[in-house]
Amino acid sequence: METKVGELARADAFLGLTPRHVALIMDGTGAWATARGLPRIEGYLRGLEALRDAMRTAIDFGLSFLTVDFFSAEKAFQSHEDAQDLLALLIRFIHDDVLAQPMANVRLRFVGARAHLALDVIERLQEAERLTQANSGLTLVIAFNYDARQEIAGAVRALAEQVAQGHLSPEDISTGLIAAHLGAADIPDPDLIIRTSGEQRLSNFFLWQAAYAEFMFLPIYWPEFDKAAFVAAIAEYAGRDRRFGGVSACRSRNKKIPLRG
Repeated sequence: METKVGELARADAFLGLTPRHVALIMDGTGAWATARGLPRIEGYLRGLEALRDAMRTAIDFGLSFLTVDFFSAEKAFQSHEDAQDLLALLIRFIHDDVLAQPMANVRLRFVGARAHLALDVIERLQEAERLTQANSGLTLVIAFNYDARQEIAGAVRALAEQVAQGHLSPEDISTGLIAAHLGAADIPDPDLIIRTSGEQRLSNFFLWQAAYAEFMFLPIYWPEFDKAAFVAAIAEYAGRDRRFGGVSACRSRNKKIPLRG
C-alpha cells in the first residue's frame, strides 16, 4: 500500500480519473477515543485534524466538491454534551480553516435541517456561506443535522403542495423534478462515498444522491484517516469501471457466449 500511495501521490498521476465529488462519512471518532481510554472530546479533536488533512488533499487533487457527514440528525439529540462539543468544533473549523485562510479559495455549503438549531448558530452558518459564495475553489459541503429520509420527504411534500394548488400534474413528477427539490439540489451527486470505522452502510446519508456512487468502507476509525488513506481510495476509484447502471465498456467488447440449449 505504501509503495502504491507513494507512486500516486501526485494528482496528475491519475490522468484525469479523479472523482469530481467525494463524500466522507466520518465514523468512529468516539470509538477511537474509547479504545485508547480517552474522553470523547479527544476523538473529536483528532477527527478535526483528519478533516483538515482531507480538505487539503481534496484541494491538492483538484476535487470540485468534498462533502462531510459532520453530524447526523439521528445523533443530534442522543447526547447534548456531544452536540455542543461538535458544534463548537464546527464553528472553530469554519473560522480557522476556511474564513481565516482566503487563499484556500474554499466555498462553504451546508445541508441539513436548521429548525432545531439556535438562531445564532443559523446566522453563523449563513454568514459563512455568504462570505465564501464567490470563491471558485473546492466546495466544502458540510452535512450538519442532516437526515436523508427527511430530505426526500420534504421534496415530496413540496411537489404534493404544487399538485394540490393545481400548478403541477402528478404525471409531470419525475426523478429529475424530485432531485431539484432536495436540499442539495445544486450539488452534483457524489462519485465516491467513503466510510470509516468498518461499518458497511449509509446510515441515512445521501440516500438519493448515492444511486450510482462508488463505495469504499475502510477498517479504520475516522481520526486515522490521513492523506495516504485518501490517496489510496482515489487510486482505487481510478481503477474502477463505472457503468451507471449500463453495460461495462470492457464487457461490451467481449464476444457473445452462446447459450446452451
